[in-house]
Amino acid sequence: MSVNESVPLEQAELLRFITAGSVDDGKSTLIGRLLHDSKSIFEDQLSAITNTTQKRGMTGVDLSLLTDGLQAEREQGITIDVAYRYFATPKRKFIIADTPGHEQYTRNMVTGASTANLAVILIDARKGVLTQSRRHAYLASLVGIPHIVVAVNKMDLVDYSQTVFDDIHKEFSAFANDLGLKNVEYIPMSALNGDMVVERGDNLPWYKGVTLMSLLEGVVIDHDINLDDFRFPVQWVCRPMTQELHDFRGYMGRIESGSIQVGDAVTLLPSGLTSRVKEVLVYEGPIEQASAPQSVTLTIEDHLDISRGDLLVKAEEAPRVTKEFDAMLCWLSEQPLDPQRKYLIKHTTRVVKAIVSSIDYRIDVNTLEQETVDTLKMNDIARVNFKVQQPLICDDYVRNHATGSFILIDESSNNTVAAGMISALKEK
Repeated sequence: MSVNESVPLEQAELLRFITAGSVDDGKSTLIGRLLHDSKSIFEDQLSAITNTTQKRGMTGVDLSLLTDGLQAEREQGITIDVAYRYFATPKRKFIIADTPGHEQYTRNMVTGASTANLAVILIDARKGVLTQSRRHAYLASLVGIPHIVVAVNKMDLVDYSQTVFDDIHKEFSAFANDLGLKNVEYIPMSALNGDMVVERGDNLPWYKGVTLMSLLEGVVIDHDINLDDFRFPVQWVCRPMTQELHDFRGYMGRIESGSIQVGDAVTLLPSGLTSRVKEVLVYEGPIEQASAPQSVTLTIEDHLDISRGDLLVKAEEAPRVTKEFDAMLCWLSEQPLDPQRKYLIKHTTRVVKAIVSSIDYRIDVNTLEQETVDTLKMNDIARVNFKVQQPLICDDYVRNHATGSFILIDESSNNTVAAGMISALKEK
């Protein structure tokens, strides 16, 4: 069924997207306009933000207040954390992450972008492509967001000029090509007045493309999941130990990529042992085939020593088993990286001890220049070399997000201190 048809809400496809841009480009206003014009806000919410708008001495309704939920944000008039909002139309369900524009909140944007199918990068039509615009495009490419929408906002303040829009389109396209970004769409709009957000409006007759809402409802995201390589991290070994099921041994988890069916040959990693799938079970009962991102229980024909953290794959699609790898790392913690200490890496369902063997370089997220450093501070992004105590079963992040990503944990505090994307694998 096409997403352009009305579907029951419980069956509607979910699209996760983020908004990003420089300060005051209108991210929060855009989201407020999407929620307001799609009739996805309650009367009491509308009343509350109307009252707040009046207290500020403004007229009308400040739609940005729908997402700027923190009191500190409302006082400063900026977004300083990731504000998540949910809404739905007759065609699709949505989760929006309104990410911060400031450089010092890079970690917040990376967090919001990590699960996104699409990024809306706002550009102020008066200011054009800024350093922050390039930074957010780089971060979107870093985390592998497959669809990018460049929303040239505040067109009302440049008299809805096609020349202004075309110049921004040309400049951003050149930068996007350098980053290797694909599937980039460009939309002129006025979030304040509602032009080209949900309704077309009457002020942009020269633009023949779709509105932002039409694009969000229609973009195809099925191929965003790796459907080629079967990856099944074992989360739990199920042994009911009842009289009826005393011999049952099932392996529970989520299929992170690819598909599996009864009779398929599988390889257990890191041991390398092989078997065949005997059953594929879901809550309703046995099925013949399952694919990502379904959660299932698998049984196999042989009694193998399988535990949490092991990975089931198809033999011809095996990933690399390694104790050394390079990764792009975003440092999230207020405590700097200490290269002399050990950390924990949580990769799929596996946790191993790790050390940072070297830091190749830090990326200046504004200029994209590479800098030599000996430690990392909060919001830093760097290429780092890791050595782990026990082997990890990895793919490059660009090939498989699930088995190419990890988090770094402080062993003493159990705090998550960094998020990583594996970029180069080395032999075991």
